[in-house]
Amino acid sequence: MRPLLLYQSIVIIIPAKNEETTVGQVIAEIKTYFNGNIIVVDDASTDDTAKIADKAGAQVISLPLSLGAWGAVQTGLRYALKMGYYTAITMDADGQHEAQSIPILLAHLTNKNCDVVIGAYPQRGSFLRKSAWFMFRQLSGVSLEDLTSGLRAYNYHSMILLASSKATLLEYQDLGVLMLLRHAGLHIEEVPILMRPRSVGHSRIFNSWFSVSKYMLYTGILCLAQMRRRKKIKCHTKSHPQS
Repeated sequence: MRPLLLYQSIVIIIPAKNEETTVGQVIAEIKTYFNGNIIVVDDASTDDTAKIADKAGAQVISLPLSLGAWGAVQTGLRYALKMGYYTAITMDADGQHEAQSIPILLAHLTNKNCDVVIGAYPQRGSFLRKSAWFMFRQLSGVSLEDLTSGLRAYNYHSMILLASSKATLLEYQDLGVLMLLRHAGLHIEEVPILMRPRSVGHSRIFNSWFSVSKYMLYTGILCLAQMRRRKKIKCHTKSHPQS
């Protein structure tokens, strides 16, 4: 039986690194749509991100060293489970995600009886990003439109999985996470949302050819491993047909 999605059991998790110019406004906007706890996981920022987030009314977890975006998210998920939350929504701290998407994701998570809901806005992708997405869909078998959206709603079952050691060595919160969820048989759906253009800073993944190359190499290895696994399962099924 799934737990009731009361706001008391829902938490917003925001990974943040050097986002002092936007994190305060992000929290203020969330508060107009969501009456619950907001956790900012400060990924060893060198600016006033933690101070501003605390002043804006969020609970702040400050990491002593940088774990990256996914490490910060996983820290938030582990803390949320420890504190008894049943549902978590992850959002970026750069102001691109609109807080009005929160009730949309929660409604979809409840009404569609799924485990993960992704706020999808594939139109934002550059040619380079869309080309990478296309390749990774073909290799991984994950057919979702927006593979790198950080706006997601997770139910209790997916939170447990993503807080486990199985997810510790993943990067970012995109394809590796999606493949792990899919392999576990969890139900993932997308819901269309709108996103604002990034006002300051740049994407941590698609900001340079070096970053893109590193991302594509890492994700490509994951995809090839998944493809090899699917072939093994297919061969095993053929050699041991069900009676």
